[in-house]
Amino acid sequence: MRFETDAIHAGQQPDPTTGAVVVPVYATSTYVQDAPGEHRGFEYSRTGNPTRQALEVALAALEGIGEDEPGGAIATSSGMGATSIIGYTLRPGDHVLLPNDAYGGTFRFFARVLAEQGIEWSAVDMTDERLVRTALRPTTRVIWAETPTNPMLRLVDIAAVGEVAREAEAMFVVDSTFATPYLQRPLDLGADVVLHSTTKYLGGHSDVVGGALITRNPDLFARFRFLINAAGPIAGPFDAWLVLRGLKTLAVRMERHCENAGRIARFLESHPGVVDVFYPGLESHPQHDLAARQMRAGGGMISLIPAGGVSAAGRIARSTKLFFLAESLGGVESLIEVPAAMTHLSVDGTALEVPADLIRLSVGIEHIDDLLEDLDQALSHDHEQ
Repeated sequence: MRFETDAIHAGQQPDPTTGAVVVPVYATSTYVQDAPGEHRGFEYSRTGNPTRQALEVALAALEGIGEDEPGGAIATSSGMGATSIIGYTLRPGDHVLLPNDAYGGTFRFFARVLAEQGIEWSAVDMTDERLVRTALRPTTRVIWAETPTNPMLRLVDIAAVGEVAREAEAMFVVDSTFATPYLQRPLDLGADVVLHSTTKYLGGHSDVVGGALITRNPDLFARFRFLINAAGPIAGPFDAWLVLRGLKTLAVRMERHCENAGRIARFLESHPGVVDVFYPGLESHPQHDLAARQMRAGGGMISLIPAGGVSAAGRIARSTKLFFLAESLGGVESLIEVPAAMTHLSVDGTALEVPADLIRLSVGIEHIDDLLEDLDQALSHDHEQ
């Protein structure tokens, strides 16, 4: 089936008991067994839950994995919960290669949690696969990519880095949260594992926290299923239900996110109060050609640097009315933040430090003219000071 149909139907057949067209929230911790050790597919909700299973089938389908194909998805309690599952596959002395502009939470986990357990890490500019190759060590077990990256919106050539990972026999994990499976499918391009924070675009309504890992590799999938059951960072049934609800409108929402973001990026590029704009859909983006090959559209995220520096970034972020000053992204409402002081504070003073005057926009699905007017008043007022 096509993407929009899978988003509504994969794993979401009408309930056989009542005929309900929406998957029920199975708020139960345990299940009756017909005899000791003989159950009907579910025994304990940490191990498996029908609502969570429906979400996992849907997520796998959106990444191109059918129910009868090897591999699948696991739904976790958060994006960092999904990241932790990858961490559990590592042993002391193993090396993880990170992008040099990774999400702050990802950096914190590998550099300040796993490093204390003997896991080694280093960071490299992954926009050039040659640099990735030279940064490999004999102990490299995971190559971790974000594309587009958070918050600089750089792209990683998934096919090229995937080839490097295969040669190194390293697990290639792609955090595709910004793109969603609607805009790109990393598994089709050479990734071993796709990670999503389902909190963001997949949920889409800023009302749930969740994560997911998806892989076609049956051995990895079996390992992930064992680890999530053993460690327990599962998605609860209501959280899974909320993400399922969000998936149904993912395609139409992403179309509007991308359309609005493209208009805003072009507006910002010509505004005298803006020094630089980072958006893969702009022809001025240094990797625009890669974006055109690898992504369906430019996405809903924009970063910019205002003319007035750090103080201007703070004033602008406080001056918008429709763009709420808040962390996170991917909801129907527009958000604005200053990453260096908010989502990326954990990388301050490291090689992954982001510009202090960078503003990040999560462009929502409001009417484009209202969003443009809101940004114009905030930027123009600050530029006139």
